[in-house]
Amino acid sequence: MKCASSKLPRHPAFWFAAYAVWFAVLWHLSSGPVTVPFGDEISFADKICHFGYYFGGAGLFSAFLFRLRPGNVDWGTMLSLCLIAGMIVGRTDELHQMWVPNRSGNDIDDFLADMSGTLCGALVFRRLHRMLL
Repeated sequence: MKCASSKLPRHPAFWFAAYAVWFAVLWHLSSGPVTVPFGDEISFADKICHFGYYFGGAGLFSAFLFRLRPGNVDWGTMLSLCLIAGMIVGRTDELHQMWVPNRSGNDIDDFLADMSGTLCGALVFRRLHRMLL
């Protein structure tokens, strides 16, 4: 029986392109006003969205890094690079939002949610990559 990972693309360029698309979608979403109202039912719902989106981004970026050297992965370096990429993208997003009408940028809580999602995503996907190795 074949492993499910055998059907996943193995070339790192695919995963980097997927991460670039992820970033482009983020940029597009950040370029307009918030159109989804957050009710009182869930406190900090926007932080949950930030966490989840960056969790997925960390998965794509870690897949790119994993595919660069699948047999010889330095997990500490992979985690560090995921965090650095998450910081750069998160900070860029917050700066971008400062210039978008009806958006507030430079929100430290958004940035912390971004980094938390990146860290958790990198750790979870690290474990998945190990299982698929």
